[in-house]
Amino acid sequence: LAMAEGPVAKRILVTGGTGLVGRAIEKVVAGGEGRPDEEWIFVSSKDADLTNAAETNALFERHKPTHVIHLAAMVGGLFKNIRYNLDFWRRNVHINDNVLHSAYETGVEKVVSCLSTCIFPDKTTYPIDESMIHNGPPHSSNFGYSYAKRMIDVQNRAYFEQHGRRFTAVIPTNVFGPHDNFNIEDGHVLPGLIHKVYLAKQTGSALTVWGTGKPRRQFIYSLDLARLFLWVLREYDEVEPIILSVGEEEEVSIKEAAEAIAEAMDFRGELVFDGTKADGQFKKTASNAKLRRYLPGFQFTPFRQAVKETCAWFSANYADARK
Repeated sequence: LAMAEGPVAKRILVTGGTGLVGRAIEKVVAGGEGRPDEEWIFVSSKDADLTNAAETNALFERHKPTHVIHLAAMVGGLFKNIRYNLDFWRRNVHINDNVLHSAYETGVEKVVSCLSTCIFPDKTTYPIDESMIHNGPPHSSNFGYSYAKRMIDVQNRAYFEQHGRRFTAVIPTNVFGPHDNFNIEDGHVLPGLIHKVYLAKQTGSALTVWGTGKPRRQFIYSLDLARLFLWVLREYDEVEPIILSVGEEEEVSIKEAAEAIAEAMDFRGELVFDGTKADGQFKKTASNAKLRRYLPGFQFTPFRQAVKETCAWFSANYADARK
């Protein structure tokens, strides 16, 4: 009787399980942070089309999770968002409604969904905190994605009011790390820069950074975020979302980020900033005061170390990573 301790208490389904954050959670769980009473199931778009209600339902019936970490989304960088706001809205609204409703219908105890700091109002005071999500329109460049993500918070509160379900959401700042989307056209700023530095080094040319390099961002390493996700899943009981971020003082400019990547990859060429390209929002400084009230001692990986590890992973996995 190997299972004398009784059955697995938690069956945790992770949607978007092969993406940046899903891979980080998988690594952290496998690396000793998982618990014996937890069974982890990572699924991707190959396992079910979450824009389809019947396929989503079938996925939940098949795995019968008790808990869900919902990461699946249609995502992209600034330039892709500007072109496809309608697609970002529709696909994400369908995915989120299907996942949350299947979770409700199959008796899932807790869902932790992943939002993004771009959901915050464009015109706002800084730092932004959890109470300010719905205080005005998001930035016009990616309003489709932003409003779709905000609706998760609306839906979570409704499941709690109407059915007493503890569905919640986290709001990470800019996430980066191994298994990111390093596509230069459609990816986010940090992985795009890593790919650009790699190529500039190969060809011996200058590194051209889109925009002025002045916008500021808070970057969180995917493995740090993964550890925080486990804490939220196990310990955090509020329906209200929580910002998962490094402190305000850890904010770096795009220029500083490019310099850190150049250093990590031993790139000696010139850095050129193309001011004709859009900068996006100048800053979206978020407060991690709520997180710090719960976890005052949490240690974040220093930015330069995390950049080094990510660059090393990209170089080692270039053939797959550049796609």
